[in-house]
Amino acid sequence: MTPKKSDSRSSAIAAAVILLAAGVVIYFMPMIIIYLSAFSPFLATAVGAGLVLSFFLVFWLRARYQRRNGL
Repeated sequence: MTPKKSDSRSSAIAAAVILLAAGVVIYFMPMIIIYLSAFSPFLATAVGAGLVLSFFLVFWLRARYQRRNGL
């Protein structure tokens, strides 16, 4: 079963939005980490790891949603 043209376009747009949002977060991440490290290095490490892992979490959740709905 091949995906419809509108489905593949929708997927491409969603992926582009996710990548753009992740790019903005990763661009500002050093400033966020430096700011948080003034309070606690452990907090800065946890937030940095959380931001990086959230990028993969979004794609994992999207794939899970698509698999469940047969997309």
